[in-house]
Amino acid sequence: QVQLVESGGGLVQAGGSLRLSCAASGSIFGLTAMGWYRQAPEKQRELVAQITSGGSTNFADSVKGRFTISREKVKNTVYLQMSSLKPEDTAVYYCYALTVPRDYWGRGTQVTVSS
Repeated sequence: QVQLVESGGGLVQAGGSLRLSCAASGSIFGLTAMGWYRQAPEKQRELVAQITSGGSTNFADSVKGRFTISREKVKNTVYLQMSSLKPEDTAVYYCYALTVPRDYWGRGTQVTVSS
């Protein structure tokens, strides 16, 4: 059974930084990508950042230049480094892993950015 466990969320002032971690436990086969979505109150879930098994990355336009994504292959862990945080980054951040034939999701971690 694969589980994704997120950590690193919390409360930070605007302009500050946080690093989210997502560790996958269990055996993951056919992993193609890992990444993060977020969902703010009364808004749709949106893709924040993704990194593929080949190392390619993509980001939401709203976070480009402020967030970076990285991974430790051996640990099946992905990190989201968030800098220059804004109040509009406030959301629950969900980690995911795309594999063949299914996806896995974490339970989410709250990020709150105060103005």
